[in-house]
Amino acid sequence: MQTHNSAVPRNQAPAKDSGEFLIGDDLRVTRLGFGAMRITGDGIWGEPADRAEAVRVLRRAVELGINFIDTADSYGPSVSEEIIAEALHPYPAGLVIATKGGYVRPGPNRWVENGAPEHLRSACEGSLRRLRLDRIELYQLHRIDPKVPAEDQLGTLRDLQAEGKIKHVGLSEVSVRQIQHARTMVPIVSVQNRYSVTDRGSEDVLEYCENEKIAFIPWFPLAAGRVSGSESPISRIAARWKATPSQLALAWLLARSPVILPIPGTSSVEHLEENVAAAQLKIDASKMQQLDQMARAS
Repeated sequence: MQTHNSAVPRNQAPAKDSGEFLIGDDLRVTRLGFGAMRITGDGIWGEPADRAEAVRVLRRAVELGINFIDTADSYGPSVSEEIIAEALHPYPAGLVIATKGGYVRPGPNRWVENGAPEHLRSACEGSLRRLRLDRIELYQLHRIDPKVPAEDQLGTLRDLQAEGKIKHVGLSEVSVRQIQHARTMVPIVSVQNRYSVTDRGSEDVLEYCENEKIAFIPWFPLAAGRVSGSESPISRIAARWKATPSQLALAWLLARSPVILPIPGTSSVEHLEENVAAAQLKIDASKMQQLDQMARAS
């Protein structure tokens, strides 16, 4: 396995080496995307420490071949969406910006579910305004609020879809049963659950998505240091293969299933380039088995 450092020539788009996936029936995206949660302040609250660098990260992501950016109205709140529009509007052809609604933010690192129909409608309209879009191509219910009937929450998204404000509907942090129930009310084209080489709690959801050709978007794909840190269970094998643990973890996700769309996030151009280089790593069946065994033993 050749060395993959973070230096990427300006005229290359290595993210495209991750392949493509068709979300729904009409959103063709490069499988390695970008998660825009980390371009906000500490606690996913307020302005980032370096807004200009956040803008550079987004612009560089597009230069590197990424055309799928995932965000949410609760990131900041509002800050992530505003920076995306500042950096990239008017948007290049083919760029898909997915966002989410269903949380309110009382403060840093605090998240409260709110699936009330009036809140979801207001959240969607706020995202449209901040992102400067006439329609959101993929709108995801950030969480199914247990305090509100699921029929009311999914029904609101179905109504917004019928009004032309959103194109496709996705879910986040759901079980197979919840996906099946949601699909009786509205077509579901994506599921975003926590998943990584060291965190397989959503294995059954991934298998369901694979069988149904639903995009599976793993959040926390690098497990905030458990994968990418020096004590990571895969750090030794990454060193042998002349790659970083983060690169190896992302390459594993891309190899794990053709429906997986990893969205690693960062507030640094250097780290972004390191992550994108993972698209050029190829993991064969033997290496997949080694990584599986190592991760499961950790």
